[in-house]
Amino acid sequence: MKRSRPPSRTRPSARTGSRPRSRSRSRSLNVRALVALAVMAASVAIALTMPVRLGLDLRGGTQIVLETKSTDTTKADREATDRTVEVLRGRIDALGVAEPTIVRSGENRVVVELPGVQDPKQAADVLGRTAQLTVHSVLGPAEKRADAAEGKTEAAKDGERVLPDESGQSLRLKDATLTGQDVKGADARFDQQGGAGWHVTVDFKDSGGDRWAQVTGEAACHPAGDPQRRVAIVLDNKIISSPQVDPSVACGAGITGGSTQITGSFDDAEARELALLVKGGALPVPVETIEQRTIGATLGDEAINAGAWAAVIGTALTALFIIVVYLLMGALATVALLCYGLISYAALAAVGATLTLPGLAGFVLAIGMAVDANVLVFERAREEQAARTRPSTRSALTAGFRSAFSAIADSNITTLIAAALLFFLASGPVKGFGVTLGIGVLASMVSALVITRVLAEFAASRPAVFRRPRITGISSTGPVRDALLRRNPFLMRRPRRWLAASLVVLVVAGSGILVRGLNFGIEFTGGRLIEYSTATQVDPERARDALADAGFPRAVVQSSGDGDLTVRTEELTDAEAATVTKAVAELGGETEKVRDELIGPSLGEELRRDALIALGLALAAQLAYLAARFRLLFGTAAVGALAHDVVILVGVFAWLGKPIDGVFLAALLTVIGYSVNDSVVLFDRVRELLGKERKAPFDRLTNDAILQTLPRTVNTGMGAVLILASLAILADDSLTDFALALLIGVVVGTYSSVFTASPLAVELHGRDAGTRPARRGGGKGRGTAKPGKPDRQTPASRTERQEVP
Repeated sequence: MKRSRPPSRTRPSARTGSRPRSRSRSRSLNVRALVALAVMAASVAIALTMPVRLGLDLRGGTQIVLETKSTDTTKADREATDRTVEVLRGRIDALGVAEPTIVRSGENRVVVELPGVQDPKQAADVLGRTAQLTVHSVLGPAEKRADAAEGKTEAAKDGERVLPDESGQSLRLKDATLTGQDVKGADARFDQQGGAGWHVTVDFKDSGGDRWAQVTGEAACHPAGDPQRRVAIVLDNKIISSPQVDPSVACGAGITGGSTQITGSFDDAEARELALLVKGGALPVPVETIEQRTIGATLGDEAINAGAWAAVIGTALTALFIIVVYLLMGALATVALLCYGLISYAALAAVGATLTLPGLAGFVLAIGMAVDANVLVFERAREEQAARTRPSTRSALTAGFRSAFSAIADSNITTLIAAALLFFLASGPVKGFGVTLGIGVLASMVSALVITRVLAEFAASRPAVFRRPRITGISSTGPVRDALLRRNPFLMRRPRRWLAASLVVLVVAGSGILVRGLNFGIEFTGGRLIEYSTATQVDPERARDALADAGFPRAVVQSSGDGDLTVRTEELTDAEAATVTKAVAELGGETEKVRDELIGPSLGEELRRDALIALGLALAAQLAYLAARFRLLFGTAAVGALAHDVVILVGVFAWLGKPIDGVFLAALLTVIGYSVNDSVVLFDRVRELLGKERKAPFDRLTNDAILQTLPRTVNTGMGAVLILASLAILADDSLTDFALALLIGVVVGTYSSVFTASPLAVELHGRDAGTRPARRGGGKGRGTAKPGKPDRQTPASRTERQEVP
């Protein structure tokens, strides 16, 4: 008789219980893969159909910033500036410039971009003629006076004006009979049949035609050759034309029909310019040129090539570094970096952003930020992998992405704050840097959190990878972390020593501001900067002496680039600038002007004020965000470290005599956003450890957080240094100082997050608690967080359950 077996009990196996979770992970992976494919498909379509618009500093041309001025009768408000834009657009179209751009900026400014225009004098003259267009009867000649010869008005009798005509003869003019409001249009035409050559046809509105007939009828009553038979057309207190009425016109009848012809010895350019001035008429309010930049086409091409090489080599070096450190996962992150480049380019094209030279640098810099997010994820995955008894690479990656998300979001938001301040408070090419940096940060998050995750989880789920976890690059904790775990130094035992060392560095660097002073660029002081390319290299000392002899003793002359020469002076007229060019040409032979920048004193003062506002807002915004996101203690410590970084960076530039200009401001605000990332990651880990070990001493928790996040800090810093070194060595000269400032900022920021922000947080916490931070022994690795228990690193999101792919 067989013994009956008890009914078997079914127990859920680990594999059976994991199936729902496995299906859920597969669905999530499929959704992310579809999102990644959709983003990449849209990016490819946009990149192929919508080219990115290049700024003038990359394609060459002239940018002029005009500011409208109020008069006794008209206020320079938004409406008046909009009318000014329309009048200027008509004038610019008549100049024949390809793809011009004219937009209102703020309430009372107009930004005009003229691609390909290398000599801005003619454009500035045409755009700056702002007075009311008027037509006058000529009362006869007047005595030639000095002020009339200079184009100034002179009161003769009531209702009369005295102005020089085209030949310099002074004429007495009657009150205006017509204004620009009476002109319907004007065109330059060539009379091939009649042999009159180039002439200008002017059409008047209804009432204007009647008044034109009246003024020409009165002039026709005087004999031919008499100045009173002339009619003067005046613009900007200058007679632009004073034709005689044709002998065929009868006295009192005038020229009827609402149209007339102005003939003379015109060539095509003169006829078109006269038609432009007559048709363009008057601006509703006067304008003043407050900024003018001219970039040679060759300089723009060189900048593009240099920036492209910097991007390629910097990306290649960074990719090689992360592949060496993270093996397979590093290779997949490199693919995601290439996708980041495509997404960023497509986003720039889609929003219609203008890519400037600083913007190109921001594009390259954001590569380092994309690396930062990947490094954060991989380091957290390494911790998760090391914490499990039977580790699964895919489950470690999933936990790594989940645990690193808050740190990635916080660090990128702080950088976006800096980018937003650059966009709203900066001007010119630096504003383009803010746009590119912001787009790059958002694209880097998509690259790291979507594309890298899809590729990494797909690879980790392959059987070949599951059997060989070492090729993933996250199966071990890495040499940096291993060394720290072996030694386990207690860095925060004496936080005041670190603060004292930071103070010494701060004083040494900051003293440069007092000893050497700050070398403000023309953007903050106003003035004119001209860069020349000469056939033979010119010694700056010789050029300085030659300019002093020419009447410019205060000119600052420096060599730049490959034998180029930069001359910076106070505000110059175009005639004075021509004198400077002539003096340089006498020394260097054939001379080409490759860059010309003019900043008005009012704009320089405004830019200085905006720079201080931007700096203050950056620090305040970071404090507010960190205080809200973490605690006021962490926010205060992080902002204190940021202020430390700012003073050191400015002080180093003061010692080096480097210019403090708009590009430096962009670098400074980027350093504020970029260097705070280390503090954010560190304090995010402190907050996490505080949630797990509330009774542990704060200095010990802070020390543990430093040791756990230091590998990420080292690897991220290396990625940023490789990118910035490529920019400093290969990029355009104007970006060398930018890259140098960021290199200093990365080094100082990495130091300050560990040895300034952390000790400051420990000291502030000790004061809040009413006691000084604990000073226990322990040496290297012998300090204890709790009596009787060995100190050990606490990995994030530790769990004892096993997950299998």
